[in-house]
Amino acid sequence: MKKNIFLIIIFILTLISFSYGASSGGDGKVSSSSNYDKGAYIIKKAKKLEKKGKIEKAKKRYKKALNYLIKSNENNPNQPDTLNYLGFAHRKLGNFEEAERYYLQGLSIEPKHYGINEYLGELYIQTNRINLAKERLDVLKNCKCEEYEELKELIENI
Repeated sequence: MKKNIFLIIIFILTLISFSYGASSGGDGKVSSSSNYDKGAYIIKKAKKLEKKGKIEKAKKRYKKALNYLIKSNENNPNQPDTLNYLGFAHRKLGNFEEAERYYLQGLSIEPKHYGINEYLGELYIQTNRINLAKERLDVLKNCKCEEYEELKELIENI
């Protein structure tokens, strides 16, 4: 009886060990998330670096995020959240035309997407198209969301 229990425990531990090894990248980090999740995570890290003034490190992260987000868009095209982050990363890297293309593609699918409207408004401010930024703000006016407040503040501080 003790021998059977011992064998069962060994078997379970082997399965757990095998499952962990198969789902990690060898460094203990689980790598089962989607390309979108990886890209979004890297963007959030880049934003934090940017707030700390570490612009070059942030730009490296935005470039890395683009790789995952492009793969995500290839595998699962026309997802507004993916298009939003593709636009965001391109905008942060100074690729304004490419960013605008992704934002507009996302809005063609989901016209009231809060994030896209805010970030497109920010792009319009960066490219000195204030009237278009105000149009994005107008789309957000009834959302009672932070995206509206953030874009409104940017426009007021021009």
